[in-house]
Amino acid sequence: MSNNLQIPFNFEGYSALGTPLPPKGYKGFAGFHKYWGKKPIEVWRFLIEKLTFPHDIVLDPFLGSGLIAKECVDHNCRFIGFDVNPISIELTKLYLYPPNYIDLRNAIYRIEKRVKPLINSMYLLSDGNIVTHFLWNKDQITRVWTKSGRKKIELNLAKLELENLQSVEEYQPIRLRELCLFDNTRINSQKNLSLTKLFSPRALRAIDLIKGEIEQYSGNLKRALHLILSASVGQMSNMVFAVSKRGKTKGIETDKIEVGSWVVGYWCPAQHFEINAWNCYTNKASKLLKAVEEGRSLKSVRTSPSLNDFLNKEETVYLQQGDSEQLLKDIPTESIKVILTDPPHGDRIPYLELSEMWNSIIGLDSNYEDELVVSNAKERGKDIKTYNKKLSSIFHQCARVLKKEGFLGIMFNARTDCHWQCLSDLETTTGLVYIGCYPSVYSAGSVLQDNRKGGLKTDYVLLYGKQINEENRAKTVAAFSNLKGWTTRYPKESD
Repeated sequence: MSNNLQIPFNFEGYSALGTPLPPKGYKGFAGFHKYWGKKPIEVWRFLIEKLTFPHDIVLDPFLGSGLIAKECVDHNCRFIGFDVNPISIELTKLYLYPPNYIDLRNAIYRIEKRVKPLINSMYLLSDGNIVTHFLWNKDQITRVWTKSGRKKIELNLAKLELENLQSVEEYQPIRLRELCLFDNTRINSQKNLSLTKLFSPRALRAIDLIKGEIEQYSGNLKRALHLILSASVGQMSNMVFAVSKRGKTKGIETDKIEVGSWVVGYWCPAQHFEINAWNCYTNKASKLLKAVEEGRSLKSVRTSPSLNDFLNKEETVYLQQGDSEQLLKDIPTESIKVILTDPPHGDRIPYLELSEMWNSIIGLDSNYEDELVVSNAKERGKDIKTYNKKLSSIFHQCARVLKKEGFLGIMFNARTDCHWQCLSDLETTTGLVYIGCYPSVYSAGSVLQDNRKGGLKTDYVLLYGKQINEENRAKTVAAFSNLKGWTTRYPKESD
């Protein structure tokens, strides 16, 4: 191994690295909570394994779903993560320091005992059945389902009972922060959009009841219970579309209607499902319980209270919510071995706006001013010029804190050249050396992207090095060269 390039694989003979494992989808902790733009953990695992030694510090200034933090800890690396989105920090803390399985199970049981009867009473029919699904078309309930075991049963209700179910009095939640959104046609949000528009009165009351029970807990147990609630509210909402006419393109169209999911912004379709709110909560609770049980033997780590403690006491993880442009300034020069990050890709996903429903339900505040994004909400002033200026400043800080012979790995793709400006200028503006890139497919499709004109189906993993000489650069290129799609050309040159 070259002494000038301290990365843990053998360059002798220009040997290859092997290839990353194909994405397997999201299971366990990774599959418990939806997060916009979640990327395959196999990509980060591969780079962590190949570019780090145990106890090296890995930095991610755009933490996102937080899965990379857990991966670093599992590979005995120290980790620093920043994100402006508060739910990103909460999710990461859950993955790193989950609650005790027995404590979580007991808490879920106590909540169920106290609120399930109250919630189910809102879905109770005169014959004693409890509704699992209402199918709405505008302001009319057109179908009502219950369950016997796992089998759905459609019920035919009397006109008076249907009218009573349709005319539930509005409910104003008392424990939930109201939404703070903008006029943004891209995600179908409006400045005055309220929770009462997104949720039925039954769902809002159920959320309020569950939230009230959660407040008696504290610490990582309270965090877990809150995140179960935020993970489940999408399916509690009026945004669950009805899937109909399957098989139309194959000439085998059917009248069967299936339950869809919350997928695109804040769109409330005319025909949508209202799902029993308790069933939504208990479904996500079961998924988290299973993940905690399966992960009981895995390493659990508390996060450091301050950057000084992290650096001086050599603690394992430091997380901070906030603007990475400012937070990076506190990190000492040339102290980070590897930076791996997936920054917002221009206008592809407005993370904070899309996460606002979760943050409002949990009671977390979003700082829109500091977000790096190109937003269709004109009043935010988040245009491409502002985006490139801020991302350029962040990458300058990344170059400063990176050690000599350290690596910067960036996952990125965008539809237009202007969104690539900061990355294409990295070599000339920061002195970092571009080594090459390779494509990375997603673990799952995205309705938000797939249905958009010019929507992207892959990202690029771009690799840069700091003060790496030509000989070691050539060896790095040789080692990565067997990766499918690897090229030393810049991605936009390959289009």
